[in-house]
Amino acid sequence: MPQFSRPVYEGLPWLYIICGLLALALSYALALHRWTSLLIGLLGLLALLAGVVVLLRRRDFRALRAQYDPDALGRPDKR
Repeated sequence: MPQFSRPVYEGLPWLYIICGLLALALSYALALHRWTSLLIGLLGLLALLAGVVVLLRRRDFRALRAQYDPDALGRPDKR
């Protein structure tokens, strides 16, 4: 898997969301071409959904990680 710089990595879900919204808008604009509009609309919906899922997964992971001290995991209490 390629390593992205932090700004690129953090911006990917927003890129997915923006591309999804643009595809949905294009699907609406191409309403006369039924199959093309449907295909673009489905791809846009999938991209939008993927962006939201990635954002929520990252938020949950960071919240869970913040609850635990990484140094304390797997070690007995220092009593």
